[in-house]
Amino acid sequence: MIERLEKIDQELFLYLNSIHSEFMDQFMWFVSGKLEWIPLYLVLIYFIIKNYKKLSWIIFIGIALSILLADQFSVKLFKEVFERYRPCHNFDIGSMVHIVNQKCGGKFGFVSSHAANSFATAVFVGTFLKPYYRLVLPLLIIWATLVSYSRIYLGVHYPSDVIGGAVLGSLLALIVARFVNNCLKIYQK
Repeated sequence: MIERLEKIDQELFLYLNSIHSEFMDQFMWFVSGKLEWIPLYLVLIYFIIKNYKKLSWIIFIGIALSILLADQFSVKLFKEVFERYRPCHNFDIGSMVHIVNQKCGGKFGFVSSHAANSFATAVFVGTFLKPYYRLVLPLLIIWATLVSYSRIYLGVHYPSDVIGGAVLGSLLALIVARFVNNCLKIYQK
């Protein structure tokens, strides 16, 4: 059963990774970057400060904690435990993988830290932007999905790596959000 799921994962990866162009290579490289999203982060910071004023620091600590946990758990509890080779390091399919800018990343890929971190950010921040919740949360989920998909496109993660990272990041964000909500209630009294 596990072998069958891995085969489906590889086949889906190879199909998705084979759809590429020079423009999309550069676009997905951009999407997968970290510093490229600073303008988005600044907009989110603005709305958090606008909504929470003096209590914004609690939200910022929650964001940092969500990302820290997602990042560390994705590496320490998954990549270093499962030791599943990234597609670009997989001896069986490595020669078929389209890699952009000759960057493959570390040896192991389950789960995707990019997916975990972006979904942790999206779910946590989306939860706290109450007046804009119905608009912001779906947009942030689309952003996190695009960042996550870029990892498949770039040849460094299987679809299951990305899905696992998305689930991990989302769950951790919801746990931290619950804790932060309790802190806000205490400070608002």
